[in-house]
Amino acid sequence: MGVRPSTGSVGDALDNALCESWFATLECELIDRRSFRMQAEARMAIFRFIEAWYNPHRRHSALGYQSPVRYERQHARAA
Repeated sequence: MGVRPSTGSVGDALDNALCESWFATLECELIDRRSFRMQAEARMAIFRFIEAWYNPHRRHSALGYQSPVRYERQHARAA
């Protein structure tokens, strides 16, 4: 599928825990649940996952259990 693993090994400073967590979520919630016939189909599914579900609706512990969209709106109002 063209997905590349992290360049670091366990415990390296090159690892980005937040990014690794995000890719694990993408893999568990989308990629492992379906198969794609073409790369374009996979790209569109990933785009929809991010723009229609992950950013607007999915709550994140790092953001006080708010969705990224809601968190950004609150931050913009406060600024």
